[in-house]
Amino acid sequence: MRRGEAFVPHLTRAAPPGEPPAGDLDGDGTVLVTGASGALGGLVARHLVTERGVRHLLLLSRRGGQAPRMAELVAELTDLGAGVRVAACDVADRDALAAALADVPAEHPLIGVVHTAGVLDDGVLSSLTPDRLEAVLRPKVDAAWYLHELTRGLDLSLFVLFSSAAGVFGGAGQANYAAANAFLDALVEARRGEGLAGQSLAWGPWAEGGMLERLGDADAQRMARSGVPPLSSEQGMQLFDAAGALPDAVLVPVRLDLAALRRQSAGKPLPVMFRSLVRRAAPRAADGAPASGGGSFADRLRPLPDAERERLALQLVCDRVAEVLGHARGADVKPHDAFTEMGFDSLTAVELRNRLNAETGLRLPATLVFDYPTPMMLAEHILGEAAPAKAATRSVLAELNQLEAAFAALDTAGEEPVAEVTARLNALVAKWNESRGQNEAHGQATVTADDVGTTLDTASDDELFDFIDNRFGR
Repeated sequence: MRRGEAFVPHLTRAAPPGEPPAGDLDGDGTVLVTGASGALGGLVARHLVTERGVRHLLLLSRRGGQAPRMAELVAELTDLGAGVRVAACDVADRDALAAALADVPAEHPLIGVVHTAGVLDDGVLSSLTPDRLEAVLRPKVDAAWYLHELTRGLDLSLFVLFSSAAGVFGGAGQANYAAANAFLDALVEARRGEGLAGQSLAWGPWAEGGMLERLGDADAQRMARSGVPPLSSEQGMQLFDAAGALPDAVLVPVRLDLAALRRQSAGKPLPVMFRSLVRRAAPRAADGAPASGGGSFADRLRPLPDAERERLALQLVCDRVAEVLGHARGADVKPHDAFTEMGFDSLTAVELRNRLNAETGLRLPATLVFDYPTPMMLAEHILGEAAPAKAATRSVLAELNQLEAAFAALDTAGEEPVAEVTARLNALVAKWNESRGQNEAHGQATVTADDVGTTLDTASDDELFDFIDNRFGR
């Protein structure tokens, strides 16, 4: 909101950069890299030395020189001619970070910061706790703020925060991570407002290293199907340099499969961020073909007989399950197999829910696959939600079938049970006719409560059952 007017951001292609910076950093200055023991931190450190002219590095990680891969990285950078200092430092601890910065030698002053550290703790929003929020926000938000605060008085030529596209267009199950990275994007805008160096790079997924290496194969495949395939290390570093040649405070270095995004838009709404890049595809019917007539899912169900409704609902569920799991077709999904056995977790459950909501217009819960644990049960639920009147009719008929079975087991030797049942049936049918005004089902004329009462009072057991069958259907 700006002065009472609402603005909605869209992704657009960045202007073509000028010549990517090469050897642009003062060789006598020191560049600090956080998360240096991680794959991305190591990749950035090597790139700064080999491509950007850096000769002095301060590498920070929680375990310092004891971190896995750190010794190999230091040896490699040293062989490349760089002077490397390693410190065990929790960057989210202000005092510890201040002490590490104080050790930077005066002859090689700090000229740059690259903050790559981060932690994932994915889960649906309702599962997040204060501890789970803190675990993700602390290494991003607290660390970035202290880096900003403690270097504010220095003449830095480089202050780059590794943010995430999750903070730009959202990520299923990543509410905490998205919030942390949105803070980083806002922080560099604030720095620019103060005349300080700053750039936030909201990265898409990386094929090697980054947060993707902590995800399972199913999550990685889901991200690729979503139209955002991972970046290779070479592509990532090319984008790192290209971003440095652009004046923008916040950039989104990401690979986009625009064709996949367009296909996706036929089954569910795209994030608003993509709408300047992707032309929306035609809506898709449950069988994957373009939907005809433009009617809602409920409209398509309305003229169909029961069996066809059930088939359409089940096909819809199986087709969307196949998309989420990466199967070639819905026919590969077995209707009575449990979702948990298929490999569903909370994140794939959210993706399935989103797709079904978009296709049906319903507001289904995120716990859908756990509440209705097979495709068949889920299809029955969706059918009941999309066509509740028809579902209610089936429910009433099912209850009458149970009532008929109960009649068969009833002891009619005494007068008392028969009289009580007769009176209840008499009242029920009277209410039914009163609520409907008239009942012409099966071509029968209107029946008054008195007529019904007379019929029930004088009927035998067999006649009573025949009456129920004729009036309500077997």
